[in-house]
Amino acid sequence: MLVIMGEDGAGCGIGGCNHVFLPGEGVGSIWYFTHLKNHVKWFFYSCQAAKKIPMPRRISDNLVLQIKQYLALHAMPTGARLTERALAERFKVSRSPVREALRRLADEGILTEQDDGGHAVSEHGAALHQTPEALLTAPDPLEQAYFAIAEDRLEGKLPERVTENEFARRYDLTRAQLAAVLRRMVQEGWIERLPGHGWQFRPVLTSADTYDQGYRFRILIESAGILEPTFRANLAALRRCELQQRELLDHINDASAADIFNANTQLHETIAECSGNVFIIDALTRLNSLRRLMEYRKSFDRAAAARRCREHLVLIDLLLDGQQEAAADFISRHLRDAANEKSARSEAPG
Repeated sequence: MLVIMGEDGAGCGIGGCNHVFLPGEGVGSIWYFTHLKNHVKWFFYSCQAAKKIPMPRRISDNLVLQIKQYLALHAMPTGARLTERALAERFKVSRSPVREALRRLADEGILTEQDDGGHAVSEHGAALHQTPEALLTAPDPLEQAYFAIAEDRLEGKLPERVTENEFARRYDLTRAQLAAVLRRMVQEGWIERLPGHGWQFRPVLTSADTYDQGYRFRILIESAGILEPTFRANLAALRRCELQQRELLDHINDASAADIFNANTQLHETIAECSGNVFIIDALTRLNSLRRLMEYRKSFDRAAAARRCREHLVLIDLLLDGQQEAAADFISRHLRDAANEKSARSEAPG
């Protein structure tokens, strides 16, 4: 791994090929994919701005909630159009944060994007008037900060190394709040404490190409894992995953992107562990850590998420019944369909 230091001491890892070998990370480190173009862009940012990280704008966070409350209060029907100009005038803000809020609501499935670039209320958005008032209150500041850090990291707005003071100032967090957010990030494997001072982000997938490569790799290893001669179905663990998937399906309209990602990766990693192959288990765990942030920013289609939950239940049934070959075929189709679905959404205009 090549490390380039900026004049102000900001470090940036740049890989000149499709993968990076990290010293001391073991055999599975080959799966730390990187993308030269994205890292170059981020490197120039870190050299110029590592000393002082600007405060983020919070207007769009409030607008997301205000627009949801507006849709619920007025029982806006499916197909009703929302314009940037009208919303900017209603909430006394400029169009820029409105545009960002509309994009985020489209990602949540509350709105749909129109061919002309506008937005309309989706079926899920039209049902907000039936949503309990508690769900339309201000979101948890820790959850907001967590996703803001994830988004800024993917956008290249954060250098590789950040101090706690910089985190606290940028995201307006108390020491206790920041500690809670950092604990979560450490547990999920995308940041680590430096021996001396501050925190360092670990490599993550940042480009569409490496994201697609990750899915193709999963198709290869996850289906093969089920056919391993050492495969032994962990019935208790699979039944726990089954209960989790049913619970997720029942509350799919309220689940966050993190909730869905965690439940789904737990199932796939449980199946990998059943393979008994330590290389398959290690590779999948590492890859899931790398793709977590990319999954968060993918267009959030709740209908597709529900469909994948139902497919997971079919997969679990096959494994519980001891139908390994059928399960291996099914998981390949399942992953291929998910990859095509998400790739198509990421390439859609707007």
